[in-house]
Amino acid sequence: MAGKKKTRLTKGTKKTSKEPQTMEELLAQTKYQLRGWKVGDVVDGVVTEKTSRAIYLDIGGKTEGMVIDREIKAAKDFIKELKIGDKVLAVVTQPENDKGQTLLSLKKAASQKVWQEFEEKLKTGEPLKVRGVQINKGGLIVEVKGNQGFIPASQFSSQWVGKIEELVGAEVEVKVIEVDRLKNRLIFSEKAVSQAGLLAAQEKALEKIKIGDVFKGEVSGVMPFGCFVKISLPKSKITLEGLVHISEISWEKVEDPSKFYKQKDKVKVKVLGVDKKSGRLNLSIKQLLPDPWTKIEEKYPVDAKVKGKVVRLAPFGVFVNLEPGVEGLIHISKIPAEKTFKVGEKVDCFVEFLDKENRRMSLGVVLKEKPVGYK
Repeated sequence: MAGKKKTRLTKGTKKTSKEPQTMEELLAQTKYQLRGWKVGDVVDGVVTEKTSRAIYLDIGGKTEGMVIDREIKAAKDFIKELKIGDKVLAVVTQPENDKGQTLLSLKKAASQKVWQEFEEKLKTGEPLKVRGVQINKGGLIVEVKGNQGFIPASQFSSQWVGKIEELVGAEVEVKVIEVDRLKNRLIFSEKAVSQAGLLAAQEKALEKIKIGDVFKGEVSGVMPFGCFVKISLPKSKITLEGLVHISEISWEKVEDPSKFYKQKDKVKVKVLGVDKKSGRLNLSIKQLLPDPWTKIEEKYPVDAKVKGKVVRLAPFGVFVNLEPGVEGLIHISKIPAEKTFKVGEKVDCFVEFLDKENRRMSLGVVLKEKPVGYK
């Protein structure tokens, strides 16, 4: 033994005189590290083989990872496009089955890729096909590549007005107009495809419209929140649509727009705002009508006796309408204990206080004999 010299390997020295005899020796020589997985781990993989029943990925384990059975079905469209050598992200569903194989899911990777496609189409404006699933109050719920999206009623062309239900189960060509991956929100537009030329012309027309412009129009729809009005631009065949919000219909309080206007009614509107993103106008009808509060102090001076009709009862008092757009409040503290009111009742009042800036009027009840303590 004295004549033999012990060889010592230093860091970085390769031992080439002896072939590895065990897995441990092989790993030590190649510096390859085996990894242990847990359910839910996200792993990098490289496609090594594809069959009709499974896809195999090199994930740096002692065996290849596999995507099989329902996980194949769950990401079939994504898997169909994969090629040998492609890199993907996979999620561990079973670290080791009875054959020692790691089972994987590609649903997360498939979802990521689909959302990337939606975001890309939002940028490019390239159309895609979706399938109608269900009607709701606001429009049509659709399905595309395993995800649900929505086409608002306002994003359909005129040919589908009142006929959106015919698109349930049918394919529709649309453009993506909103993508929010965190909120799982996808919004599409049908008219951006079917009326692309018209929308481009409308976009140019919008640039010429200014706040304060006045147009003649026709009521195209009545909703709980207001009225939609179509206007035709002078010396042009272009029509634009705008919303008259419920607060801009009349100077009087509006609770139901359908009691004021119906479809095809002719109206005059004033432009309050231009929304270039949606291609819509914010309109007003009441701004073109006389404001009853302009000379309110002349018509209803303090202490003036007035007649009105009870329109609302509240815990703190009674609202009395004097004329369209002019209401006053009889505060509960001013109502005698024995006095009761009902909606529709006519009442004699007098003006106690007037706040023109905030459009408020306080009223008192005209009594034949004022009770003790009543002011």
